[in-house]
Amino acid sequence: MLIDSHCHLDRLDLEPFDGKLEGALDNARENGVKHMLCVCITLDKFNDVLTIAQQHDDISCSVGVHPLYDGVKDTDIDALIENSKHSEVVAIGETGLDYFYHKDPENHKLQQDSFRKHIRAANEVGLPIIVHTRDAREDTLNILKEENAQKCGGVLHCFTESLEMAEEAMELGFYVSFSGIVTFKNAEELRETCRKIPLDRLLIETDSPYLAPVPHRGKSNQPAFVKNVGQFVADLHGLSYDELCQITAKNYQDLFSKSKI
Repeated sequence: MLIDSHCHLDRLDLEPFDGKLEGALDNARENGVKHMLCVCITLDKFNDVLTIAQQHDDISCSVGVHPLYDGVKDTDIDALIENSKHSEVVAIGETGLDYFYHKDPENHKLQQDSFRKHIRAANEVGLPIIVHTRDAREDTLNILKEENAQKCGGVLHCFTESLEMAEEAMELGFYVSFSGIVTFKNAEELRETCRKIPLDRLLIETDSPYLAPVPHRGKSNQPAFVKNVGQFVADLHGLSYDELCQITAKNYQDLFSKSKI
């Protein structure tokens, strides 16, 4: 079973599908994708994400505020908790820290406060968190530990950091997810990290519409392309494509246990 564990269906480029989301979803299904997790990045768009999940049995969703969006300063823990009660919501996030685009300490503090609220909400409702981290390794790990994120668990999505960071996160019970970046020509260090991630902690994703994998790099990404990520990661681990799909599907179901697959 092939699963796209992280995509933004409300943000896809639908021009190749005559402007219809169903076209993109059908293309994913025709490429073997059996389930998709549509990830929320702003609370004001949560209802759009929820509606997509409610209309399709093979789609789940999350609720959260991405660290790079203005809404991060107004993260409402009560809204996270209340919205997580929908049966389609299987995770909190995405949340986390991104110091690559924002260098000022004042913004870092806003991100950190929001990240903590997400973890607290996840612990309260018993759902895993989806973590975005970039150029913020130490603070990300410290906050996960300080807020007892091992209680809720979660995933470091679209992973691009060091093996050491992955290992510390896995010690907290976290999974590590790889996107199309692992296929990029200049990503050899990331490929070496991917090879060393234990199979029972491994997930794959598209993060579509961003970061399309080779051979689609430069195009707008879509869930169908998780097939390319899966085949590439299977080769890195010396597995057959079917073995990789089976392993990552089980990991997805173990982590996002509220998903109805």
